[in-house]
Amino acid sequence: QVQLQESGPGLVKPSQTLSLTCTVSGGSITTSYYYWSWIRQPPGKGLEWMGAIAYDGSTYYSPSLKSHTSISRDTSKNQFSLQLSSVTPEDTAVYYCARSIGYADYWGKGTLVTVSS
Repeated sequence: QVQLQESGPGLVKPSQTLSLTCTVSGGSITTSYYYWSWIRQPPGKGLEWMGAIAYDGSTYYSPSLKSHTSISRDTSKNQFSLQLSSVTPEDTAVYYCARSIGYADYWGKGTLVTVSS
């Protein structure tokens, strides 16, 4: 059973960088042909796919977020991370990490990040 767990600060100030880590257990992030995604849901809005890192380390980003989003991984810890720079209150959301192979089949529980001064 694959499990994903998001971790990181719950409060970030405007203009700062939001950093989250997803720790994966029960499966390796280097296993072909899985993709490891970050998805967010602002209050009262739908899900938004932000980007992903593939089993081979390739990265993919939403065009609308690409300029200030970075996804990386630490294979020794079986973790992947999200960095979102220059955040604004509109980046307040529940952030999820998920495993995908055509569709997201395993999700973390999500973590609320509030952007506020």
